[in-house]
Order: sequence, then C-alpha cells, then structure tokens
Amino acid sequence: MVTTIGVCGFIDENSYLFSDPGTGLGFLIDPGAEGEEIMDVIRKKGCTVRAILLTHGHFDHIGAVNELRKALNVPVYAHENAPTYLKNEAFNLSPIPLKVENTIPLKDGQVISLEENPSYNLRVIYTPGHTTDSVVYYCSEQNLAFTGDTIFCGSYGNPGFPGGNIRTLFDSIKNRILTLDENTVLYSGHSGPTTVGRERPEYL
Repeated sequence: MVTTIGVCGFIDENSYLFSDPGTGLGFLIDPGAEGEEIMDVIRKKGCTVRAILLTHGHFDHIGAVNELRKALNVPVYAHENAPTYLKNEAFNLSPIPLKVENTIPLKDGQVISLEENPSYNLRVIYTPGHTTDSVVYYCSEQNLAFTGDTIFCGSYGNPGFPGGNIRTLFDSIKNRILTLDENTVLYSGHSGPTTVGRERPEYL
C-alpha cells in the first residue's frame, strides 16, 4: 500500500509511506519536511516504520530525516555516494544548515524487505544523472517504483545541480527505469503517479 504524504518546506515534495496492511509495518521514503505532519499520517495509518529510505540527498527530500529518525528510532538508508550530499549544503542545496549523518550505504541491486512479509521488498536501482547518489526503489511484486527526482510524470529531474549530468540522466531513465514492465507505477518526488508505459514513448 502506498500513501502519498505531500509536504512543503521551501519546496513542495512527495514523501511516501510504503506499508503492509497485514502486518502494519512499512518504510518511509524521502521525508522532506513537516516531520510532525508525517508522524500524524503514520499514526493514523497505524504503521510501524522499519526504516527511512532516501532516493537522493537534496534538502527537499531529507529535511525531516533527523527529526523522524529520532522519533521513530529507525535506521536511514541511502546510496553509498549519498554522504557527499547529506553532509554538504553546497551539494544538498539547503537554504538553512542541514546535515544528515550515519546513514547505511546501499549498492545497486541491493534488496530491502520486511522480514514478516517478503512481498514488501524494494530493490535498489542506481539512477545517476540528477545527482550522483540518485536511486529508484522498485517492488516487482507490486509493480511500482519510487523514483525520487529522476523521472516525473511528463518530465525529468534537473541535471544542472552539483553532480548532475544530462546524458547520464537520460541513460538512467531509458536503460534502468523504462526497461521495467510497462504497467509499473512510478511515484516521484514532485508529480503525480505515472507509468513506465506512459513515459516510454517520450524517450524513444
């Protein structure tokens, strides 16, 4: 089950709760701001969050991480390149002092799952281009993916920030995301949901 939690710090952003109604367990993805509002949703859903997962280290995706990590007492996972962004405001673009430390590094292909229900698992797909730490979290069993700022509905992430590269971004989109099943639902950081099939013609 996917719950979209729209938050707004300096920029509107979609955080997501990926939860299993059967066990009441789940993952929180990209808590960008408004930690208390996110906590309210978690409480209303009756969800126990096992971990916080980051698609990349820009401030609008990590702004509430420190607050929620403490409140939930859970680990934070991010790509192994993420510390470059998480510990440096010149890279995470934060207009206020913001650092996230002590994350658990992820590699391409790694799988994170709920022990109590393995169908709730997310495979890490490394998708550099918007940043050098960008990843997609893909669940083949439920035909969905959380894409961060790599691809949006009808658009793609800005490659003009530190570490970004337009050719690398398009390569990630075409060869790492749009090769998934055409019915895969894509949940991004700054648009409504879309599907691989809907986006694929734009990049052929």
